[in-house]
Amino acid sequence: MQNNTSVVDISKDSRLQLLDKLIKECFLGNASYSKILTLDKMEPQDDDLWCPRTFDGFACWDAVPASSTSFQYCPEFVIGFDPNRYAFKRCTENGTWYRHPVTDRSWTNYTTCVDIEDLNFRNIVNNIYIGGYSISVVALLLSIFIFLYFKTLQCTRIRIHIHLFTSVALNNILWIVWYKTVVHQVDVVQNNEAWCQVLHVITNFFMVSSYIWMFCEGLHLHIALVVVFVKEDIAMRWFLAVGWGLSLIIVMVYAIVRYNTPEDTERCWMDQSDAFWIIIVPVLLSLVASFVFLINVVRVLLTKLHPVPNQHASLAARKATRAALILIPLFGLHFVLIPLRPPSGTQEERVYQIVSAFLTSLQGLCVAVLFCFTNHDVLTTTKAALTKILRTSDVIAMTGITGGDSLVNTRENAV
Repeated sequence: MQNNTSVVDISKDSRLQLLDKLIKECFLGNASYSKILTLDKMEPQDDDLWCPRTFDGFACWDAVPASSTSFQYCPEFVIGFDPNRYAFKRCTENGTWYRHPVTDRSWTNYTTCVDIEDLNFRNIVNNIYIGGYSISVVALLLSIFIFLYFKTLQCTRIRIHIHLFTSVALNNILWIVWYKTVVHQVDVVQNNEAWCQVLHVITNFFMVSSYIWMFCEGLHLHIALVVVFVKEDIAMRWFLAVGWGLSLIIVMVYAIVRYNTPEDTERCWMDQSDAFWIIIVPVLLSLVASFVFLINVVRVLLTKLHPVPNQHASLAARKATRAALILIPLFGLHFVLIPLRPPSGTQEERVYQIVSAFLTSLQGLCVAVLFCFTNHDVLTTTKAALTKILRTSDVIAMTGITGGDSLVNTRENAV
């Protein structure tokens, strides 16, 4: 799963709307609205000094007697705050709230709400995701352009590549949008606007379709090696139905189930939900099927390569191994290498987060490199095109030189 922890970033207008709502709830709500942690409910007495109820910009603080400290849970809506931690506000001896010595303003201690070191680490992980996705998108779009530009590359295998690359590229773009417009925007998460819920669904659709298209890649390779006679047009129709149609059905079922579960529809659907198993199970099944295809493809490659004359067994094994190493990132089996997430807060969990961020965000780059930039047909075609362009440039240059010499000779003869 993606890391969704970051720093609060609230626009001026949205912040004013949010503050207005919280202020009204503070002063119009009942005395226990702020969930202040007190053993006994206290009421101000005429002959006592009390700090009045106040709203500090994040939370509502009830009236408390002088020389006391009020505690309450950190606000949940502030991304980066741990709602299990406590913030506190001190009422001074003269019945006024403590004022910060630098700003000379009433001050609440929210520094305890954030594990600064952990938050900085989460932001680093988020930046790795955004950077990796950006690199992958550039590589994938360039690959798609190459596949579409050179008509000689058109075949069923390349068409499947194009759909896979398109799915992964759109998924990466949407994850970048998600981080920029949802994760970093507390007002969006708080308001739980419809568009961010739709963005969540669409992002997961392209995530699922990426895995399904990787499954189609493996299935096509398996069919090409094992099945002798297959009509390419019919096969491609089935691939389209599975790659896009099945993915749409899976995500629509997930969206309907989650939409009808009230506790799972808050915070732009950012929180974990049991409904997500509707997505996880098909993805895991596609990975298992891809693994089976991989094993069978390696077996077939070893069988076909071993009996070739003058072909040593070691060379056959190396070719099969190379094919396997190419297929592993394609099928997404690298996720199987990290099946268990270490306990939160441990050093092992941080290593897991970093490795997961790199593997997940750079998957598109890996696929583009292995199946486009190092593809023999692509290299041959692009090399031929570049050679043709260079030859054309040379001809134009030589024509210009020849034309210039002829003009000089003509002028000399005229003189």
